[in-house]
Amino acid sequence: MVLNLQFLFLSPSPKKLGINKTEPTALTEEEINRFVRLDIEPDTITWQRVMDTNDRFLRKITIGQSSTEKGYTRTAQFDITVASEIMAVLALTDSLKDMRARLGKMVVASNKKGEPVTTDDLGISGALAVLMKDAIKPNLMQTLEGTPVFVHAGPFANIAHGNSSILADKIALKLVGPAGFVAGVPLPKEYIEENLDLLEKGCSNLRKQIENAKLFGVSVVVAVNAFRTDTEAELELVCSLAKEMGAFDAVKCTHWAEGGQGAVELARAVQRASEQDSNFKYLYPLELPIVDKIRTIAQKIYGAADVELSPEAQNKVELYTKQGFADLPICMAKTHLSLSHMPEKKGAPTGFVLPIRDIRASVGAGFLYPLVGTMSTMPGLPTRPCFYDIDLDPETEEVNGLF
Repeated sequence: MVLNLQFLFLSPSPKKLGINKTEPTALTEEEINRFVRLDIEPDTITWQRVMDTNDRFLRKITIGQSSTEKGYTRTAQFDITVASEIMAVLALTDSLKDMRARLGKMVVASNKKGEPVTTDDLGISGALAVLMKDAIKPNLMQTLEGTPVFVHAGPFANIAHGNSSILADKIALKLVGPAGFVAGVPLPKEYIEENLDLLEKGCSNLRKQIENAKLFGVSVVVAVNAFRTDTEAELELVCSLAKEMGAFDAVKCTHWAEGGQGAVELARAVQRASEQDSNFKYLYPLELPIVDKIRTIAQKIYGAADVELSPEAQNKVELYTKQGFADLPICMAKTHLSLSHMPEKKGAPTGFVLPIRDIRASVGAGFLYPLVGTMSTMPGLPTRPCFYDIDLDPETEEVNGLF
């Protein structure tokens, strides 16, 4: 036992266990138990397996059914890879030291006393850092025009913060100076005919998005993608409405067709906006209780009347508060198809109650993320998946149907 305890004293955090002794033989039975048992409550395990394939049947599974596991079965699930907290850590870190610290703080479960169990407690955070030491380096690629571009990290925008890595941004800013990058999507096919009245009604969503951005005290620039099916009257209407709604500027752009040349005016508008006086502010103080932070987002950003927490979500609020995570910021996981939790509710709906199904903790990355409505961390394929359109020409080896 003495030899084993001497090995265990190589643990990087005996003080975290409340043990300040240096001699293994001086340990009490209770202290020995703390060293050799994490005492994890299986039902509290939050760390999920991940894979980079959509498969709705893996949203809930039973593991441990092999006879070799001696009856230790439990319910688990797979998440899509980009929903992993490690991906969020990769995008938020700014150095190897910071990444190592964030990886070590990731909570994987609770023990039977309700205390958090981290990757540091498991003794695996060093190995995780080794696995990620090369992944932390941004990838330098180029566009079709030969313009250098950093492509790095991919935290799920519906689950985490959805941005490229901080490291890539910092390197890019050192190379080219402050700049902004924006993007959009074309209107649905049923809107290809000019209908200015319908378009103006649809801009209620644009108004809300501009209002939301201005809540943070920054200037707003609206990028209006100009596609072949758009008329000049439509584009002018959107630009003029955006400015009336409080945007600093609204710019037509055609970078989808003309590359960088089609976004020059947009870049200039972003540059002018960045030179304006800024009064940046956060939406809420971190010291607010978890539920109040969620309610602030729901009411101010989404237009909800209130929030409704499921029993499971309420239990998580109590658990995370007890474990000392209540001061973490909130990153809502919800559908991108509506400001509400209902994808079919377009425009700027108001007065609805936002249901919070569950709340998960990305402690290493540094945020809590409530699951809103039916939002899933493992996507499923649509009724008609795109693979029906993909094929290979055996003579030319050309791939058809990808775009």
